[in-house]
Amino acid sequence: MWDWTKSELILLVCAVPLVYLLYAVIRRSPRRWWLYFWLATLPIIAGVMYLEPLIIEPMFYHFEPLAAGHPELVAQLERLVARGGLAIPPDRMFEMKASEKLNSLNAYVSGFGGSKRVVVWDTTLEKLTTPEILFVFGHEMGHYVLNHIRNSLLLLAVALLALFWAGSQIARWIVPDTADWRSLPVLLLMVAVISPIAEPVVNGYSRWQEHQADVFGLAITDGIVPDSGAEAARSFQVMGEIGLDEPNPNRFIVFWLYSHPPIADRLAFAQAYPAGSVTGLLTGVHQ
Repeated sequence: MWDWTKSELILLVCAVPLVYLLYAVIRRSPRRWWLYFWLATLPIIAGVMYLEPLIIEPMFYHFEPLAAGHPELVAQLERLVARGGLAIPPDRMFEMKASEKLNSLNAYVSGFGGSKRVVVWDTTLEKLTTPEILFVFGHEMGHYVLNHIRNSLLLLAVALLALFWAGSQIARWIVPDTADWRSLPVLLLMVAVISPIAEPVVNGYSRWQEHQADVFGLAITDGIVPDSGAEAARSFQVMGEIGLDEPNPNRFIVFWLYSHPPIADRLAFAQAYPAGSVTGLLTGVHQ
């Protein structure tokens, strides 16, 4: 309940100023507000992404330096980070105490610039072996090395521009005076209607990125762990069991709702991975 309360307070603190900014822009430029407000949201999105690991995440979970309890893992992660061309020093690698609230497993890279950091959940440290953790981390690192974060932000910016423009047209048609607060429910209703319609497209793009990250994780751990395919398959097996994943989900449900490929598909791909087959991916990335 306290986490839910904090989430609602954060949403309130962020949303209220944004709405006031929106209507200030609408009153200043009734016909081009959608463009000016879109421009205003871009630095806000970048700022939130930068500050999230520094301010927001510590409000919900406890973080400790990973080197304090797992120096040998830090040394292995540094090898992967160096091989992937990322600059993340050991003092920006953390263990997150996820077990206080979660059973699931994860390891990830978050933030950018001075806030970029490596995070490994304590549940992952407990349930997976070091080679399996390296694959999970290699997958997450792939999102950064393959520019998935940048590309997703660019697509989000384009989608917001289209949404704001459409919102300006529809709101003007329904509420002649868009600067009137009565247009706000119309804009919110648009978001509520468009979001589920756009979900298959967004999730399809996400599944494609996740598969790319799986391939990258296999490639970057190839040669560092004895059999990256086998280690990846075992990590998927453990994560699927602990996460109570549906082994064979309906394909329509996957198409509409899944942001990741089904765990069984990812496991089968890892098992079929021939060692050394995609190490050229790393060369292509650095070029």
